[in-house]
Order: sequence, then C-alpha cells, then structure tokens
Amino acid sequence: MTYQVNLEGKVALVTGGSRGLGRAMVMGLARAGADVVIASRKLDGCEQVAAEASALGRQALAVSAHAGQMESLDRLLDATYERFGRLDILINNAGTNPVTAGLADLTPELFQKVFEVNTKGPWYLASRAAPRMARHGGGSIINVISVGGLKPPAYQGFYAASKAALHALTKVMAAEWASSGVRVNALAPGSFHSDMFDNSAKVLPGFIEGSIATTLQKRIAETDEIVGSVLYLASDMSSFTTGSTLVTDGGYLTL
Repeated sequence: MTYQVNLEGKVALVTGGSRGLGRAMVMGLARAGADVVIASRKLDGCEQVAAEASALGRQALAVSAHAGQMESLDRLLDATYERFGRLDILINNAGTNPVTAGLADLTPELFQKVFEVNTKGPWYLASRAAPRMARHGGGSIINVISVGGLKPPAYQGFYAASKAALHALTKVMAAEWASSGVRVNALAPGSFHSDMFDNSAKVLPGFIEGSIATTLQKRIAETDEIVGSVLYLASDMSSFTTGSTLVTDGGYLTL
C-alpha cells in the first residue's frame, strides 16, 4: 500500500517491531520518510527489518529489548537518543497472550507476565520518553491495545484486562502530557493475521470462523491494513487528536 504521509526528519520507535503488525508499522513509517528504531527480544529479527528499512534510504537501528523489563526499556531509550538525538514517535506495540484459557485455569504468575509486557512496559517506556520528547517540541505516542480491551471476550481474560488497563492509562497520559506537546492515543485493531491470532486459532475450536462472523466485513485483516491508522496517529494529520482510541476492526464493535 502507498500512503501520502510525510514523516521526513522524524524518528520512530516501535516495540515488537521485528514481525507481524510491528514489522508492517516499521516499514510503513520508513516508506513515509521516518528513521526507525526496531525493538524486540530477538536481535536478528530486528536487524533483518532494519536492513529492509535501510534499503528504502532510511536510517534504522535494531535493538534487543524486553518490553516487560524496565532496565531493558531504559537501555532502549538511551540507545535511541545516542543514535538519533531525538524521538518523535513511540509505538508501544509489543504484547503477549501466552495462554488462551478460562480464568479458573490461569495462575498469578501468568497474570504478572501478561501485565508486565502489555501494561507496565508501555506505561514505563512512555513515561520516560514523554519528558524527552517535550524538550524538542513534543511528539506522538501510540499505545496498541485491542478491541478485546473494549469488548472483552471469554478465554482472553488476562489479555483483555491488560489492554483495558492500557486504554485507561492512554487517556491519563494524554491529559498529563498535552501541555508539553506530547499527544497520546490508542489504536484498537480487530482480528488480523498474526502469530498471536494463529496460536489462538490452534487451541480454540471455531476461533477463525467466529472472528470472521463477528465483523461487518466478514474477513480477517492483513497487517498492512492497520498501518494507515498508525500513520494518521503518528503524523501531523492528527495534530488535534489526543486521548482518543482509533478502532480498526472491520465493524466488530458495531455488532
């Protein structure tokens, strides 16, 4: 897809950027002119995406970082500023849903793991990035949640709860940082093809059919179809948008 958005001179950081939606975001941002930082636990995957972005004429930095470990996120932010001296766009995309099961079958250890990555990590990284963004005029932070955080389904309890918490934090962030020029919005995708979606499909009978049936468009999205929403929130096209949630779900919430 081609997007008419100009992000030249901007630096964007994407967590969970080595594959799936994260990779699609990185490439969309690079095609729009942004230099990019790709972060995930596996450095080789980040380096591969960085090479693809560099081939488009962009500067790209690959960093191994764990979205649920605060010291790792500190190193990620420091590496970004050491290389580029600024950060204009932060996308908290990394997420986890390791087990799809009923609440009675889950454990406190799993609860902590899911919330560390899906809620605590995005709060921590955003809260450390926002003051630095403010020093050079502001920026845009995008927290990737899920329609599951807005309309929680059965057997996705911890995941839905962690994304609902991030949704609430997004609004608080927007309220606290608006005066410094930092906009914060949430992106709530519906079902799209990804490792997480495919893993859920393996353990939940009828998951794919049910996901298709509960959208107006009667299909699952490709990752590139979410990228347009990301570019809108990342760019000056959304300069008067903060504290909002952009839903890209094929009509799931309508039904």
